[in-house]
Amino acid sequence: MSRWLGLIAVSLGVALIVVDITIVNVILAPIIEDLSIGAVEAQWIQESYAIVFAALLLLTGRLSDLHGARRIFLIGLGVFGATSVVAAFAPNVGLLILARFLQGIGGAMILPTSLALVNASFTGKARGQAFAVWGSTIGAAAAVGPLLGGWLADFSWRWAFGVNVPLVALITAGVLFHLPASPRTPGRIDVLGGALSTIGLGLLAFALIEGRTYGWLMTTEPLTVGGLTWRDGPSPALVAFLVSALALFAFWRRQTALGRKNGEPLMDVRLFSVPSFRNGNVVTLMVGVGEFGIIAVLPLWLQFALDYSVFQAGLALAALAVGSFCASGASFSMPAPPLVHVRTGLLLEAAGLVMLGLIAATDSAWWLIVIALFVYGVGVGFATAQVTNVALADVPVESAGQGSGIQSTARELGSALGIAVLTTLFFSTLASSLHDRLARTGLPGQDAERLGTVVTESAGAVIPSLSADPETAAVADAAREAMTTGLEVCAYTCAGLLLLALAVTLFVAPRAVAAAVTTEREPSPREPTPRA
Repeated sequence: MSRWLGLIAVSLGVALIVVDITIVNVILAPIIEDLSIGAVEAQWIQESYAIVFAALLLLTGRLSDLHGARRIFLIGLGVFGATSVVAAFAPNVGLLILARFLQGIGGAMILPTSLALVNASFTGKARGQAFAVWGSTIGAAAAVGPLLGGWLADFSWRWAFGVNVPLVALITAGVLFHLPASPRTPGRIDVLGGALSTIGLGLLAFALIEGRTYGWLMTTEPLTVGGLTWRDGPSPALVAFLVSALALFAFWRRQTALGRKNGEPLMDVRLFSVPSFRNGNVVTLMVGVGEFGIIAVLPLWLQFALDYSVFQAGLALAALAVGSFCASGASFSMPAPPLVHVRTGLLLEAAGLVMLGLIAATDSAWWLIVIALFVYGVGVGFATAQVTNVALADVPVESAGQGSGIQSTARELGSALGIAVLTTLFFSTLASSLHDRLARTGLPGQDAERLGTVVTESAGAVIPSLSADPETAAVADAAREAMTTGLEVCAYTCAGLLLLALAVTLFVAPRAVAAAVTTEREPSPREPTPRA
């Protein structure tokens, strides 16, 4: 019973860092008003956390192996809690952005170590069930974030950060009392490899997230950092992509060389020779693209095309969370192998998204939306949870931290890529569809382009004010229809990506996962023993 209570604590820790990604999108408007900041600062409040988070996952995975997953998890919680206090009381935007950067460090310490803790604490069938709880928490937390943010914003945006503090204390107590000290592997950190991976992953995350804002090839918007402004020439996103590619190539070469010399690589590239690990991470990447991409655009459609309030949009997304938890509970009584759960989940996710695309309209009934999101959430509960179990099934225990770090990195890069691709697709479809609709009304081309730009750059937030003015009410109606078209395209695209991920699972055949359905894994005599 104690380890299950520990699992609940670990899962809450994961929920904490995932919610922190989505909740800021909801509270950004009151932050802008309260601190009197501009668009550039607002973007850095959103993205600084995600960029640092993705950049450090491989490094923290290695630290988990060397110093014990529980210890790194608890340190990450401490960092996350302390920086949440700083963010809650930040008197200016500079300190708030700094706090968000540091929060990303805490989050990067929590995610891969939580995987390693689950991997080490459970065996056999219980291990698959534990991963179901852990994985479904991610999908549910991503959906609950906007709901929680909408509710807290009614009091103060600062509570969105302040609420983390008592939760951190509760999670810390749960881990200390219910999970034993983790095994440690003797060794050291590859400092150069750590620097290369941090630079490479950080710049890759920046490019994926900010390419739509600053341009994919040439600079379309100026980038200002520390008083310096990038205005012309190649886009900062393009330069970030190129430097990232060089850094990650150098990182891979160094890790390969260290592995051949029996050194101590930050990432043991020999893990990719394990078919279930290699192909499982490909599926993880594709699932991240499909799942997080749709969550990025769905709240915009609910709020500005259907005129939902922030809280109402959060309630609709809560159907996703409910479906995810239902699937998690159902997995406890299902004797099927984890790979079957993954395939079933991917199929249900795709079905839910196709359903959403079919019912999407400017007057869609809320109960149809809830049904579609519930089906999608059930799929998330099966697929997201068990894909981790599948990917890590054949990874040796002494490499659990590295394996978890790589798997977490695949998930985060998938989510960053999904957000980048789907928001670009959504806004491109919105702009072109709105321009065509306005042109058909007889509006001059220049005016149609100007209004289309206003709607697109505001992410649809200007629609209510356009609707309130009789002279522009027709433009607001056209904008709602264009946003709906954008959602349809995104829903079908995500469904296609998830079906492609389903096809990739045909190449995944983990040995340990199949055996775990009926047998318990015995600890190897070579496994390191826990130390306090």
